[in-house]
Amino acid sequence: MTTETAEKMIELLIVRQEDPDSKPFEEKFSIPYRSNMNVISALMEIRRNPVNAEGQDTTPVAWDASCLEEVCGACSMVINGKPRQSCTALIDKLEQPIRLEPMSTFPVMRDLTVDRSRMFDSLKRVKAWVPIDGTYDLGPGPRMPEAKRQWAYELSKCMSCGVCLQACPNVNDKSEFIGPAALSQVRLFNAHPTGAMHKAERLETIMDGDGGIANCGNSQNCVEACPKEIPLTTSIAALNRATTLQSFKNFFGSDTV
Repeated sequence: MTTETAEKMIELLIVRQEDPDSKPFEEKFSIPYRSNMNVISALMEIRRNPVNAEGQDTTPVAWDASCLEEVCGACSMVINGKPRQSCTALIDKLEQPIRLEPMSTFPVMRDLTVDRSRMFDSLKRVKAWVPIDGTYDLGPGPRMPEAKRQWAYELSKCMSCGVCLQACPNVNDKSEFIGPAALSQVRLFNAHPTGAMHKAERLETIMDGDGGIANCGNSQNCVEACPKEIPLTTSIAALNRATTLQSFKNFFGSDTV
């Protein structure tokens, strides 16, 4: 290691909060630079040696992570003003000082750790799963056409990270909007041959004016922010058509519409 590399430091400005009822505050950190570092490795360095930029002992920063390869979605946070995954945020590509904040859409538990229950409750509300109880003994299910399987696979990449909800201006503490992640999952599971058993129920759920699809303002921030590049706005457009058809079916009391 050269002298120049050894003296190079990483400057971080972290928005911290001791507990859900505490006021947030900022704390600066300066840690040694290593090549190929990401934000998670920088936070690990602070955890190993919890001393702030003023040389004062402090508490380790609380943050969530699991897979460290952009699959679990747990390490979402706001990095330099942009919601993203901290495991794929490389230090060399970030402007310093690197500002880390928790996602404000969700309640802060401590520091960078948030409670994403709002998103998980929305997924439960729209039944974002394929029911299999009692079907395991019926043999293989119907096959999906390859073209449908390919775009359904793109939707299945969702890791429930919450980044799209953070980016959406319609998801906030004054709105019950379930957000783009849950809406996209409605389209995914309604397209599944077995999941379609609850198609009408899912559509009627998102047709509910209390947090349903009508609350989408079409800002398209979600599709720009999604780390998996899921076509969220395409799903929302498709669901607008599907809910219109479902409303006709409900009005005429027929499945032939």
